[in-house]
Amino acid sequence: MDYIILDIEFNGRKFASDKPMEVIEIGAVRLDAQLQQIDEFAAFIKPVYFAKLNDFIKKKTGIPQEAIDSAARFPKVIQDFIGWLNRSESFILFTWGGEDMKRIVFDTRMHKLDDQYWLQVTYYDLLKGFLRDRKLTNDVSVEGALAELGIPAEGSAHRALDDARMTAEVFKAIFERLDFTYAQHYKDVYSNAKERRLVKQAIRGMRSQKITPNWELLVEHYFKNKPAMQDPRKLAELQQYFEREINNRAESSPSRQE
Repeated sequence: MDYIILDIEFNGRKFASDKPMEVIEIGAVRLDAQLQQIDEFAAFIKPVYFAKLNDFIKKKTGIPQEAIDSAARFPKVIQDFIGWLNRSESFILFTWGGEDMKRIVFDTRMHKLDDQYWLQVTYYDLLKGFLRDRKLTNDVSVEGALAELGIPAEGSAHRALDDARMTAEVFKAIFERLDFTYAQHYKDVYSNAKERRLVKQAIRGMRSQKITPNWELLVEHYFKNKPAMQDPRKLAELQQYFEREINNRAESSPSRQE
């Protein structure tokens, strides 16, 4: 069994658009059963939309425009990556959060490629594994996890291969304590981490004003005039998340003596 640590970068933006964000870099490292690194994969991707990187992304990632201009398109790079993955007789894919798998699946579908490979791959959300291990409730970055573990961060943050290498260090540090029953297969998720954090913030905000958290109230005051919230699948998913948060908080609150 090999362990593949994956990271991607995508061409994010700070403005609304009906055009999708796309993967622009894939980085991965392969660890063997003894957790020794035996291989790496790195590739840039030229996106269909927003191929000219904006200043925010160039500053965040340090990716030069020339690297994107000369890169292959997603279908070629993802085919190469799948070939690289298949050098392992068996493997589990590890990501920091669920966004990387989501982006790969979305781009696969955007290019009208078969997504079955990605739906069948076993992957593990190492961010959640780290939070369980450290008994933390708030998400942390890979750099934050390294600091928590006392491991120096090396490389450039927000570059796919460097992030994959740093994530591999976290993985090795907590490997013996990971519960592999949390390994999973990809399923469609319509909300993102930022939107789920907004739900948490809304719950805290209502409680700080001594208002009993209410879904309809949350939608009215926190989601109003947000075009992204018009998708009924996303709203249904966020409502389920809201209800889980309410139930979790109720269960964790000490019962009152009558």
